Amino acid sequence: MSIFHAMNTSGSGLTAQRLRMDTISSNIANVDTTRATVNADGEYEPYRRKMTVFSPKDTNSFSSILQKNIHNTQTSGNGVKVSRIIEDETEPFKQVYNPNHPDANADGYVEMPNVDPLKEMVDMMSATRSYEANVTSLNASKTMLMKALEIGK
Repeated sequence: MSIFHAMNTSGSGLTAQRLRMDTISSNIANVDTTRATVNADGEYEPYRRKMTVFSPKDTNSFSSILQKNIHNTQTSGNGVKVSRIIEDETEPFKQVYNPNHPDANADGYVEMPNVDPLKEMVDMMSATRSYEANVTSLNASKTMLMKALEIGK
């Protein structure tokens, strides 16, 4: 295991959480966007909430990781990465009555994005806390390496 292993792991967490915060910011910025994409029928659709999906950097199977840990050849993971960004297909668009809106249907309802600002703020707080935890871990690793270098003086 490299002396920089902990720093690399924390760095991967920082990168992943930063992308998660960027995705959440995009969701919040598009909370009122009614014309984000064009569907197969040629009609506009509202913005769909986007979410990040994390996966381990180490793509080995469970059994290979178990064997490495049994033989003490590897004691920890290699970090995390964002494997993809998906759109939330489970939550339907919100129907808001606003007959004066240019995108209102014949009944006066407008399809609004499936973004809940409260949920996004909670996700943003979670991502921020995870980012801060990775910064703390990175600083602790840096301090330990500096102390190890001081021993050699």
